[in-house]
Amino acid sequence: MADPSARELRLVLWIAILASFVSFLDGTVVNVALPAIENDLGGGITTQQWTVDAYLITLGSLILVAGAVSDAFGRIRVLRWGLIGFGLTSVAIALAPTAEFLIGARLAQGVAGALLVPSSLALITSNYSGPSQGKAIGTWTAATSGAMVAGPVIGGLFVDLASWRWVFLINVVPIGICVWLLTRLEQRDVRHPEAHVDILSALLCAGGLAGMVYALIEQPHLGWSDPEVWVTGLAGTAAFVAFIWRQAVVARPMLPLSLFARRNFAWGNLATFLIYGALSLNGFVLTVYLQEGAGFSATAAGLASLPLTLMMIALSSRVGALSGKYGPRLFMTVGPLLMGAGSLMLLAVGGTVNYWTQVLPGITVFGLGLTLMVSPLTSAILSAAPRERAGIASATNNAISRVAGLIAVAMVGAVVGGTLDLDGFHQAMIVIAALMVAGGVVSWLGIRNPSTEPEPASAPTS
Repeated sequence: MADPSARELRLVLWIAILASFVSFLDGTVVNVALPAIENDLGGGITTQQWTVDAYLITLGSLILVAGAVSDAFGRIRVLRWGLIGFGLTSVAIALAPTAEFLIGARLAQGVAGALLVPSSLALITSNYSGPSQGKAIGTWTAATSGAMVAGPVIGGLFVDLASWRWVFLINVVPIGICVWLLTRLEQRDVRHPEAHVDILSALLCAGGLAGMVYALIEQPHLGWSDPEVWVTGLAGTAAFVAFIWRQAVVARPMLPLSLFARRNFAWGNLATFLIYGALSLNGFVLTVYLQEGAGFSATAAGLASLPLTLMMIALSSRVGALSGKYGPRLFMTVGPLLMGAGSLMLLAVGGTVNYWTQVLPGITVFGLGLTLMVSPLTSAILSAAPRERAGIASATNNAISRVAGLIAVAMVGAVVGGTLDLDGFHQAMIVIAALMVAGGVVSWLGIRNPSTEPEPASAPTS
């Protein structure tokens, strides 16, 4: 296939940015809207946890299936399905009459997100290569970080001035633009008639995650001795173990374990699990506590993380280029360590919260670390995989980051001691810092810059 033209490359990058923007936007507006959703629909912190985790359960378990679906039906077509499905389920969430309906719609939205998320980044990795790939991923990171600005601020304004329901309709415009841009692509969609969708693996993965998450969310209320907790927890664990075993023995696995023989892929995904689990826990706890514990309005809570996002927009592209030149190891080590330091600085938050002296310094250090880490981590993992496996490599890394967030949010009750008061907030910050430091240590020990250690030859594909 001929190299893509400059116009085509720009178009691919914009499509990847807008498609990912939708998912990032949803994640940020949800956290800001959680207290208002609970006030309207009831259910306490459990409703808040399930509002986040219902989406992550189906997203995390089906992202890997989406790779096979893309092979069978075409990446561009599946991306279009994901965009349309995401828009329709967003409308359903906005109209939700009960917490149960909202959670069901979030489950369906996760299915659409699974079709949407990995395909967007795979478009970049399949069209860009070498140093230009690192720079493109950095640009993608900087641009999609705009969602982290728009989501909390616009979402907070809607919550304060109108209703939380409007925050789920924000993504309609980028979805419409992205669907139109897809029609402008010159490259043909590629379909593989022999592609296989492993339904049993998908069921084992989804069932396993659902069982474990249900147990973690309900444990603080029911206790480990309650059969509803330990039976679902054990059943979920057994199903997930069966899923991993099946990936080792089935002819065409959803999750090719052979990819983990590549050092940067294996260690990078371990770092992803630790860092993104901590990142999700931080987003949930900080946004909810600033509203429910510190008395911030939804808009003020959304604006609280603005410095972090502005740093990402300003510096991510540059960091991506530097990582492509010097290698990802140092960035992936220093970034999480700074994020851990920023979390510990948030222990300064007291009974009466002063944003400028107690919150802003920690968020600034945390944001600097996040900016240093994101682009190099993504580039290190995706460049470790063969180019022809870019889709499944992206899907695997997305799945691991989402599952990490899923488990972290499910454990909020246990981490904060059942109540997100000041003591619970401090406990959460200590746990977040510990996970971040562990992610930095794992990166230093495991990641190798591409020029210093060549990756093994890829395993033959079936």
